[in-house]
Amino acid sequence: MALTIHNEVLLAVFGIAAVMGATANKTNFCTMGAVSDWVNMGDTGRLRAWLLAIAVATGGVLLLEASGRVNISGSTFPPYRTENFAWLRNLLGGAMFGIGMTLASGCGNKTLVRIGGGNLKSLVVLAIASAMAYLMLWTDFYGTMFDSWMSPFAIGLAKYGIKSQTLDAILGGLAGMGNTATLHLALGGFLVVALLFFIFKAADFRANRDNILGGTVVGLAVVAGWAITGSSIGRAWKEWAEMADTVPSRVEVQSYTFISPMGDSVRYLMHPSDFSLINFGICALAGVMVGSFLYALVKRSFRIEWFASVGDFANHAVGGVLMGVGGVLGMGCTIGQGVTGVSTLALGSMLTLVAIVTGAAGTMKLQYWNMMREA
Repeated sequence: MALTIHNEVLLAVFGIAAVMGATANKTNFCTMGAVSDWVNMGDTGRLRAWLLAIAVATGGVLLLEASGRVNISGSTFPPYRTENFAWLRNLLGGAMFGIGMTLASGCGNKTLVRIGGGNLKSLVVLAIASAMAYLMLWTDFYGTMFDSWMSPFAIGLAKYGIKSQTLDAILGGLAGMGNTATLHLALGGFLVVALLFFIFKAADFRANRDNILGGTVVGLAVVAGWAITGSSIGRAWKEWAEMADTVPSRVEVQSYTFISPMGDSVRYLMHPSDFSLINFGICALAGVMVGSFLYALVKRSFRIEWFASVGDFANHAVGGVLMGVGGVLGMGCTIGQGVTGVSTLALGSMLTLVAIVTGAAGTMKLQYWNMMREA
């Protein structure tokens, strides 16, 4: 049976995610670990790897858009460049996610990588985070608990003559500029160059091939996601979906993110015979786990790990709740907002990134203070 373009896109997404999962396992790429190394030991190696992923993704998107090969200025999932600037969602959701990933010993991507390596604690975190993400996405939970009081704080940028929340659109709108394409390239280029300078000025980072590999592969994976869904391939994919008897889930311009797909996975598992519910995010989720698992098998590093105590379980369970709720509230995780979102130069993504790091760092400091007090 011939593959449809829908099948081809999902297979490509799965394959790229598998490479990302194997690479993250090999290089120990972990955004929570990056913050932990920095806060607790002053080691910025993995932090620079994360920043390298951001630089590669941002540079790649700039080139794709400048060449006209990709268009992500319209509707995307999540809506990164929307003119509705939900700053409170970004800050609160990001902080909740940062606290949660610290308690759960890893962000969304790392949770999947650890599952592939045999960590059953992360499997529990995945189950809890997925259940909470499902509640946020597919029930009235978000509307009841958050939307009613958070929506009034959102800023509609259009009434100020600002077309989107990208940095160039905001600055250009305030300055009365009509076309901000050149400003977009200038700001994005400056960010990429500044990040690369900071990243590679450290000799120990330049000598660490794993950190360079991890950051580069994650960044390129995000670029590939945008290249597939935002190009002529993506347009053909969307046209096919619109003509399908049953319209598949989330056929939109997008790249890699890992919290909303957890909620979508629960939705699919509730209706396992409905293959139209299998989407980009679910394939990405599965790909990372499979890639990590295959790498663990090849390197014989697959190890079953369980909770050390009831307290350990409680921390991970609370972390899973906060990751699921916070990740959907903030419209992304350390990859979904911290890399994919930032690559669009969206202010909301940058706010979420800062909130995630702040929430994680504050939680680590509190954990250290409690440990010293009990010692």
